Amino acid sequence: MPVSKEVLDEIALSREEYGLIVQKLGREPTPVELGMFGALWSEHCGYKHSKALLSLFPTSGKRVLIKIGEENAGAVDIGDGQAIVFKMESHNHPSAIEPFQGAATGVGGIVRDIFTMGARPIALMNSLRFGPFDKLRAGRTDGDRNRYLFNGVVGGIGSYGNCLGIPDVGGEIYFSPVYSNNPLVNAFCLGIVDSAKLVKAKASGTGNLLLLVGSDTGRDGLHGASGLASRTFEEERELRSAVQVGNPFLEKLLIEACLELAQTDWIVGINDLGAAGLTSAAVESAGRGGSGIELDVLKVPRREAGMTPYEVMLSESQERMLVVARKGCEDKVKALFRKWDLEAEVIGSVTDDGLARIKEGSVVTAEVPVAILNEPPKYTFQVKKPAWITELQSFDFGALPDVSADDCNSVLLRLLASPDIASKEPVYRQYDHQVGDNTVIAPGSGDAAVLRIQGTKKAIAMTCDGNGRYCYVNPRVGGEMVIAEAARNLACVGAEPLAITDCLNFGNPDRPDIYYQLKECVRGIAHACRRFGIPVISGNVSLYNETRGLSIYPTPVVGMVGLLEDVSKRCTSGFKHEGDVVYLLGGMPWGTSGLAGSEYLELVHGKVCGQPYLDMDLEIGVQKTCREAIKQGLLHSAHDCSDGGLAAAMAESAIAGGLGMRGERSPYDVRRDVALFGESPSRIVVSLPPGKVKDFEGVVAGYGAALTRLGVVGGDRLVVPGLIDLSVVEMERAWRGGLGK
Repeated sequence: MPVSKEVLDEIALSREEYGLIVQKLGREPTPVELGMFGALWSEHCGYKHSKALLSLFPTSGKRVLIKIGEENAGAVDIGDGQAIVFKMESHNHPSAIEPFQGAATGVGGIVRDIFTMGARPIALMNSLRFGPFDKLRAGRTDGDRNRYLFNGVVGGIGSYGNCLGIPDVGGEIYFSPVYSNNPLVNAFCLGIVDSAKLVKAKASGTGNLLLLVGSDTGRDGLHGASGLASRTFEEERELRSAVQVGNPFLEKLLIEACLELAQTDWIVGINDLGAAGLTSAAVESAGRGGSGIELDVLKVPRREAGMTPYEVMLSESQERMLVVARKGCEDKVKALFRKWDLEAEVIGSVTDDGLARIKEGSVVTAEVPVAILNEPPKYTFQVKKPAWITELQSFDFGALPDVSADDCNSVLLRLLASPDIASKEPVYRQYDHQVGDNTVIAPGSGDAAVLRIQGTKKAIAMTCDGNGRYCYVNPRVGGEMVIAEAARNLACVGAEPLAITDCLNFGNPDRPDIYYQLKECVRGIAHACRRFGIPVISGNVSLYNETRGLSIYPTPVVGMVGLLEDVSKRCTSGFKHEGDVVYLLGGMPWGTSGLAGSEYLELVHGKVCGQPYLDMDLEIGVQKTCREAIKQGLLHSAHDCSDGGLAAAMAESAIAGGLGMRGERSPYDVRRDVALFGESPSRIVVSLPPGKVKDFEGVVAGYGAALTRLGVVGGDRLVVPGLIDLSVVEMERAWRGGLGK
């Protein structure tokens, strides 16, 4: 008998999808089978609306060892027989319901993706979005709720990461009413491994055994992938918790045990139990290994009585791993885990029939071809550019009053105190970013984090970047600008980009305007990655980020990783020495495109609109110039112009170094708001000794990048003749106090 609409709604399958399942099986699915289809065909696991678009990404490169989709995370070669493994994932929906555990288990899940592959996790980052604390929306105050979500998420990230002893080395935080009650919590983890010791998440070899290790299985997290992360929030659903509870101390034991196990030849593969729990781990492993699996739910250790096969297969209890052991090695695997106070139980085996067979003792509760479970439908739509985006882009900035010369000081102080720009120290001081003693550029010191690779001269640079406002007003250019800024941040510390991971956060893709945003952002990211020569090696898509019909901004976030061949050749953002010359690498902005989607435009005029512009050739030249100048030891500081524009960049360099800057003249021959607060890309504020100016100009000419002299480092004030005159202390007070207020 066909299932009811209520049952299909619970697992987020449409009536058409149910019909497709019946057609493929040639029969009605059993309840357990239907639950497995609901999980694996969910948006969260199956990427139904995005897989076709993601095929646009470049995924290959000379250093790429594991491509996107092949394993739990991607991997790139860094030389000397070593590889780095990294990935970013979202935990948005769980964090909207229970922020502490939602964020904590997001950290736990992304860490498992890394050590599953035999890599030791060495760094965490996060990209966060929240609603404001002090504004009205839809006729009611959301400030208290947003503050609760913010404190819970930050607390959960810090608690879990600190307990694991993995440094949290940076990230980003933005605020907007569109994220009220629908925060974005994107977690990024990087690990290091000997290339020859990479472990696959596959189940192969008929007769090899499936072992479950870690936490006992409970009912927490049921329908997390299908019911929670694959549909929008409604009022009644906000109160229903499908959020898991984490145990970082148990995860720490799993890390050490699994890394030790990875050094043996006793196993074929390891997979973590994340979204969709045992269903996803077992079926996806079988798919990667070209095999079938048979398991008995009665052998799964449980912490709750009376659990059904359906609940066991779909539980998302945390800190669990599936180990595929070679037949005859299971006792050695169990003994290794016991050494770490962990119990491993054989729950099934690998078969050669290509079926996922789930039993409860002697009773078969599900028997489905693995290939069907792993092949959800793919949806693509033909959509047109929405009229409201055209209207946003056609805004006439000529009708907008320019900032007066007398108001430039106050506007800069307002921008520095804006939560989007202000110091994030109140957040990152809750994280341990020095544990492991590898962090050489910590949060607040540079445009990207830098960690040394022990035993070598090399270092890894990491950054997280995304700007929903740019993507809102122009999804394609916004997607390009996300990649450009991430690569520019790496350039500012001297690192050559290696690869990216991404987290694509969008609203309901069934709405034509949202699908248009998703499609165009992906096209923009793909185009920029090809121009920069940076492959995408892993990532995550988080859709249905809507609450009561209000969608978030289209918010693609990228985690980009770069390599410094010599860690001593690195650069930070603060001014260093009196008398250094300050330049703007990349040239002054032109037109009003820099105001589009800018912090200034929203903060001062309450508008999010305009048409942003990116000159890709200029951007590439600017970044190459900066990297080469740092490599030659010419620069004392480098800081990119982004949020708040040139004035904010100069102020931040002054604050970081505790030194002012004396502008020698006013090279600003465009509107004052454009020149000072516009966010045109492809610009970096640099400082260097006078004796190295000629060499620097030679590098600039070699890459065809523009250069504008701004002034000289010195004193205790930032002075732009006729426009800005503020003490470093005054700017720092505004910048450091903004988020706290």
